Order: sequence, then C-alpha cells, then structure tokens
Amino acid sequence: MKIAYISTYPPRECGLATFNQNLVNALGLNPSYDANKSFIVAMNESDNLDEHAYPKEVKFIIRQQNQQDYIDAADFINKSDVDTCIIEHEFGIYGGNSGVFLLSLINNLQKPFITILHTVLKDPSFMQQTIIKEISLKSSKIVVMSKKAVLFLTSIYQIPQKSIELIEHGVPDLEPIPGNEVAKSDLFKQRKVLFTFGLISRNKGLETVIKALPSIVERHPDVLYVILGNTHPGVVKHNGEEYRDSLKSLAKELGVENNIAFVNKFVSEEELHQYLTACYVYITPYLNEAQITSGTLSYAVGAGAAVVSTPYWHAQELLADNRGKLFDFKDDIQLAQIVNTLLDDENKHRELKNNAYQYGLKLRWPAIGNVYLKVLRNALTDGKKPGRTIPPIIDVDNMPALNLNHVALLTDDTGIIQHAKFGIPNLKEGYCIDDNARALILSLLAYDQDKNQKALKLMPVYLSFIQYMQREDGNFRNFLSFNRSYLDEVGSEDSFGRTIWSLGYLICTGPNNSYREFGKELFSNSVPHFKDLKYLRAIANTIIGISYYLCAHPGDELLVKEINRLAKTLTESYKQHKDGEWTWFEDILTYDNAILPLALLSHYEATNNKESFNIAMESIAFLNSFSFENGYLNPVGNDGWMKKHGKNPVYDQQALETMAMVLMYSKAFEVTKDDKYLSLMQLSYEWFLGKNSLHIPLYDFETHGCADGLQFNSVNRNQGAESTLAYFISHLTVLKAAEIEFQTLSSPLVDEEKCI
Repeated sequence: MKIAYISTYPPRECGLATFNQNLVNALGLNPSYDANKSFIVAMNESDNLDEHAYPKEVKFIIRQQNQQDYIDAADFINKSDVDTCIIEHEFGIYGGNSGVFLLSLINNLQKPFITILHTVLKDPSFMQQTIIKEISLKSSKIVVMSKKAVLFLTSIYQIPQKSIELIEHGVPDLEPIPGNEVAKSDLFKQRKVLFTFGLISRNKGLETVIKALPSIVERHPDVLYVILGNTHPGVVKHNGEEYRDSLKSLAKELGVENNIAFVNKFVSEEELHQYLTACYVYITPYLNEAQITSGTLSYAVGAGAAVVSTPYWHAQELLADNRGKLFDFKDDIQLAQIVNTLLDDENKHRELKNNAYQYGLKLRWPAIGNVYLKVLRNALTDGKKPGRTIPPIIDVDNMPALNLNHVALLTDDTGIIQHAKFGIPNLKEGYCIDDNARALILSLLAYDQDKNQKALKLMPVYLSFIQYMQREDGNFRNFLSFNRSYLDEVGSEDSFGRTIWSLGYLICTGPNNSYREFGKELFSNSVPHFKDLKYLRAIANTIIGISYYLCAHPGDELLVKEINRLAKTLTESYKQHKDGEWTWFEDILTYDNAILPLALLSHYEATNNKESFNIAMESIAFLNSFSFENGYLNPVGNDGWMKKHGKNPVYDQQALETMAMVLMYSKAFEVTKDDKYLSLMQLSYEWFLGKNSLHIPLYDFETHGCADGLQFNSVNRNQGAESTLAYFISHLTVLKAAEIEFQTLSSPLVDEEKCI
C-alpha cells in the first residue's frame, strides 16, 4: 500500500509531530506498506521553503497561508501512484480561519483518505464545526483516540457513528532497560521521584504539585519533583521564563526548593522512556477537563508508570480500572494524600504500575499501526472517494488567497491614502477618516481570521489616524492633507457614522485590552454627537457601531437608548416613503443602500426589536427584486441613481455598494438561518471576481488591489483605498460565513460567532 501522509513537519519537541513520526515508523514495519512509493506532504509555517532541511520523504511542501498550495498539493497527490492518504488534523496546523484552507485540499483530492483528529472541541465555533463536518463527509473514516471524542462527534457535530473509528494513542515499543542510566544518575539516585514532562506553560498546573510537596516531604523527605521539558516557545516569546521562575519562587516560599528540579531540555524517546520507568509517580496536574487526547499521558501508561492525574477527559478514560489515580483540579491536599498513600504502600504502587503496563502493551506502535493499515485497506475496498455531487454555496476553493500587499502599499505612517492612479498611491489626494475607519475594520477582520501579522502591524496606524482626527468636543474631521494639515473643521455625517462603526467593531473584537480600551475612549467621547445626526446612512452606520459596542457592553443603558432612538428614525422614514411595491426608506436609492436594512438587522440583534426585523426583511426583498437580473449582481449605479418606481441605472457600479450587499446578506443569514441569503452573499461577492455585467474581474490578481468601479464598457483601473477595502472586507466576510452552508436545513451536507 502506498500512502500520502499530510502532516506538520519538521517535528516539534513533543505532541503531534512525534505522533506523526511514530505512526509512519509503525506503518513501515508492515510488509504491505510500500515505503518507496509513499511520501509526506509537509506544512511549512512561513513562505520561506528553505528554512527547514526536509528529508527525502517530503515530496511536496504547503506554505501554511497560501491557499493555492493546498489545491496544488491535491493535484500532486492525484497524479501520484499513492493508493490512499492520511491527513493529520489539529487546529493551528492549516491556514485560514480555523484552518479552512485544508478544505481546498480535500475538495480537490481524488484519492480516498482517512483523517486523524487530534482535537475535538466541546464548544466549537461555527467555522471549527463546519470544517470538522466537511472533513468527515469527505473522509473514508474519521479517526479519534478517545470515547469522549466519539461522543462529541456524534452529539455535537452530528457525525454518524459509522464514519468514526476509535484508535487509541500509540506508545513506543520499548521495555525497561537494565541498568537505567537515568535511575543511576545523581538526580534520581536515592530519591523517590515524582515526575512531569512536556512543554511548560501555565495550563499545565505545575504549581498544584509544588503546593502539595510540603505535606509529602514532611512524611517522605527523600521525595524529589522533577519537571522535564523546555518552556513552550510561545510562552518564551511573550513572557520569557516568567512562569518557570514563579514556580521556583513558590517552591522556595514553601520551603521545598531542595525537593524540586527542572531539567530544561528536550530528550529522545528512548531517554524519556528511561525517565518514565525510573520515576516513582508520574503526575499530570492539568487545570481543566478540556483535553481530549494527551500523548504524554499515553506514553506514561505505555511505560508502566504509576500515574496520578487530574480528571481531564483523556485521563478519565485511560486511567480507569485502577490504571492510575485521579485528584480534583487544583486540589493539592488531595494530591498529597494520594501520593503519600502510594509512597507508604508498596503493594498499591506495584499494582498500579502493573495495570498500566498490561494495558500499554496493546497501545504499542506496531499494534496500533496494524489497526491503521486495516482502516486504510477498508477505505480502498469500499472505493469511497471524496467529491461533492452538488457544489458548495460558498466556493472557498475559487476565492483568491488573502493578500494585503496593496493595502500596505497605500498605507504610510500616517494612515491609508485615499486614492491611487492605477495601482500607485496618489499622494496629492491625502487621507480621509472614511477609508481609515474601513481599514481598521479590515485589519480586525484579517487578524481575527488567521492572526494575520501584516494586519496587526497596520492596525495601530489606522487607529492612531482616527484619534488624530477626533476634535476636542468628540466629533471628527474627515480630510487630511499629505503634510498632515487638517482640510476641514468637521467631517460629514457619513464619515462620522463609518468611524463609529469601526470603533464599535474594535471594542467588540479588538486583539487586546489596550486596543479595546483605547477604542472605547474615542467612542465614548463621540456619543454626545449621536443626537445631531440627520442623514439616514450616517444614522445606519452609527447603529451598526453601537450594536457592536453592545456586544461587549450589553448593560450600557445609555447606548441602548441611543440605538433605539436612531433605529426609530430609520423605521419612521421607511413608513413615510413606503408606497405599494416601493418598500424603501426614501424616494430614491443612491449609494450604500444595503447599509439601511443591515442597520435594522443589527438593531434587532442587539435589542430583539421585531419592527426593525420586519422592515429590514421587507427592504431586503425589495433590493432582491431588481439587483440580480441575468444571474449576477447589478448594484444600483451612481449615474442618476434609482428614482421611485424607476429602473436601476446599473452604471457606474461601485465596490462600496457591493460590499454593503455582502454584509447585508451575511447578517440576514446570521439572523434568519435561511440559506438563500448565503447564496446571494456569495453571488454578490463574485461581482468582484468577474460575475458581473461585463464579465470582467475588478479584483486585480497582480497588484491585489480592486478597481474603483464598473463602467458600461470597462472598469475604472484606478485602485484606491475605498474599493480595495470594500473587496477585502467582502472577501473576509465570505470566508467567515463559509461554514454556514453546512448548517442550513436545505444543504445537502446537513444529513451527515460576531459580526460584520
């Protein structure tokens, strides 16, 4: 059997990469596994393919955030001689929001494959749940490592039991070594060693063991608690060795500093086995139950260690039937009692070790590898191949990869420049707060989707611009020259409303408290000017901003009162202008039209006001009635606008109008769960990519900017901030909604969070 193995590489210090390598090695022991024709498809965390020295088994490398690479990888596998594939899945390995780019690979893959899930979340986001459902539909089998994972998949993800295979976590095929070097070392010699290993971080709960040490040492002075492992790289990056140092300080404070030792290094599998067989008690003191699989725990059981653990999900299963002992989370008193009992009673200690050892025999890699090969053979026998009979509503595969280069080109240390000549920034036109507000929203969306570092770097530029443009009275200027001179005293109401939208969204979704608190300060300063708003689109934008604010601060009665007052202005205008089939807010449709029903849907979400909901749905139906002639979006053109009971002038079509339609349909589906709005959202977005009246894309795949408009015979080739931001906000909105197709009742896949 020839296998394509899709996984993380290079191996990390523990966890998934170790599991991957062990499984590959175990499969290699079986004569039916063709190692010469099998290969690895490796994930690379950056675009630099030369940063790692890949072994010859790696035949294809996927750059994590390059969506096209996933499609190309599928094509590479399809053209290869492999019979089947193994996909290792863990959130964080694959690119896009929650690793959604993996779907591009599996939707193009023509070989049968199984997927190993290393994490099954009890409370998944929409996107996470969608991805797992899609993976399960395409996989010949979903492999999990615990009964709890099976329960979650069937009850939370509605995945059929027949699609799931339970295969426990494998362990090394090693026996205790006579003359164990670790046991003879100065560290272990003449000590009763309590042992923990793995990357160190706060969620490991190591302080619980240290707090238990005084009671243990009082009865057993020869006890030593050994912590083996480096500090997690992410922790070191942000906090250095702060956590490790705090553990040392705690030990000193409790008077047990001589009963604790840190071994700050990574060890080989063989050396780790020596540690596990040399220790007296192995402890996993994790702080919460939400761990579906623990490789470290499996290794300890496989080595025949006496294990004491908190009752996280995997521990409850693996340590059942007296294969280990459990103590409550953070309960150092109970831990001390259990450890002292084992230290006092050699028979109980020996029984625990023997039970673990006997159970661990069936977990050894050769046995586990044979089970995997059986599952793969069944996949081939069944002939089940991935592939939809009906295309997805949201076609993520055909969306361009997110590339913010043009946005970055338009941005300097002041803000984002308004206009461009073709793709070149037009410095003469300076800046405006409208575009910087939209740019702030875009950067928040992009960072939320996949922790985009370019977006994070740009974010403070846009926020600083907004702060610079706020007057002492809380209102905002709009225009700024290239030399940073104010060009107006007070900006338009529209620019005010768009700024409030961006600040509200920041308060709701900002990456940290500093950003959110800064945004709240600017937002709060502007509240007195809400009462002065007269124009409907300014009011609508402000309503949307307040709705986001209320996501974070639902108890703010002043803002609830403000959003209700502003929404009433919209609903009263609607009632005044509604006339037969003309179900709209004014006697003319001009620009940014979809923002008006979007605002009322946002008001409904924030307050459950049914009148706002009903008017929003009526006005959306009115837009639908003329916007999709010939099967594609024709947004209201700005060449004369659309007068009451008149016809849509069609040209010139603006990107801002299309963005508003995308946002409106996204919110309509979010509220109603009617998948027709999902289809309309996707259709609206495709306007940017060429599904429009001229069949010409406005998105420029070379510059990664967006044309400023669609004219009757061409596109406006200028690629300014407004249109480019409109495209990318639409793009990210569609990506965030991609999972919705799997949640709708009408979706063919059904059988098997926030805003914008």
